[in-house]
Amino acid sequence: MAKGVEPDVFGQLVQTVDRFVRERLIPAERQVEDEAEIPEAIVAEMKRMGLFGLSTPEEYGGIGVSATQEAELVETLCYASLTFRSLIGTNVGIGSQGIVMDGTDAQKDRWLPGIASGETIASFALTEPDHGSDAGGIRTSARADGDDFVINGTKRYITNAVRAGVFTVFARTDPDKAGADGVTAFIVPADTPGITVAGPDRKMGQRGTKTSDVILDDVRVPASAIIGGRDRLNLGFRTAMKALDRGRIHVAAMAVGQGQRMLDIATDYALERRQFGKPIGEHQLVQGLLADSQAELQAMRALVRRTAETFDREGKAILEASCAKYFCTEAVGRIADRALQVHGGAGYMAEYDIERFYRDVRLLRIYEGTSQIQQIVIARQTLGQRAAR
Repeated sequence: MAKGVEPDVFGQLVQTVDRFVRERLIPAERQVEDEAEIPEAIVAEMKRMGLFGLSTPEEYGGIGVSATQEAELVETLCYASLTFRSLIGTNVGIGSQGIVMDGTDAQKDRWLPGIASGETIASFALTEPDHGSDAGGIRTSARADGDDFVINGTKRYITNAVRAGVFTVFARTDPDKAGADGVTAFIVPADTPGITVAGPDRKMGQRGTKTSDVILDDVRVPASAIIGGRDRLNLGFRTAMKALDRGRIHVAAMAVGQGQRMLDIATDYALERRQFGKPIGEHQLVQGLLADSQAELQAMRALVRRTAETFDREGKAILEASCAKYFCTEAVGRIADRALQVHGGAGYMAEYDIERFYRDVRLLRIYEGTSQIQQIVIARQTLGQRAAR
């Protein structure tokens, strides 16, 4: 069972993050939106606060929060623009968790301290131009050459690639095995010859979040770069799925934080805006929009907390994590739509924050497994569990 940080210390950490969100991050949101960059002063503050190492074990310089504690902190942090969370997201989640969960002692000693401090940005290179949801269809190859492997292929939409100091690269090491079999996870330093990182993508929302293509052309790495060592050759897909399991709880918590912010914005507007001689919050149809959003938000928060507790207790939560990611990211989209509707025509204008949040949360239904992938996982788990009784 994951213990995490002592309750009193954790409580202080939540208060510190909440104050940082309200005093530093929210006032900087419009600047980040306009410039598509997070100010370096804020980056430095996030490093000093230890936010890059939330989930890294204490023995490697991190804070070592449990999944339950991570969910609460991510919810708190995501009351501000999701762009700020993206800066630390790969270090806290999928960029580091493969090493934390399956790495050798030498790999952990080499990489985790820098990841925890934020001096090294870790990036997760799984998605490819023709294979996103179908991660088992990976075409990037890793050919054995003596004691080394030579990697060739292209990865797409890789978060923090332009900032990365190290990549977790998934490549097919056994071309004779189809699907998820025959895929290996490698730790590849970003300065390894043969790696080219394209410029940042232009996106619908979350401006300031950096995603890019990563091209690997005869990138040579030693066998010691395999996460977990040679014993985990061809087992990289299992590493990816374990990292994504906790990552889906993380994304669900992001949706809760954004949902709370948008509901607060819509409620404030309903109290201030007047139509037909009274605040629009006194009109029952507007109340219905707020009530539906509040009810879903309560359900989202409860589901995330329960799922995180299951993960901490059992070390996995495949069904629960997919349910949380699916429900919460779909629900936050509905909250965004209602919040914009409360604003009427004003909500469609860029001068109001809700327009930006409406765009930002749309991505949550896509990355770390689309809603449709979550439906497949949920259905298969449900059928399998029932059949096994």
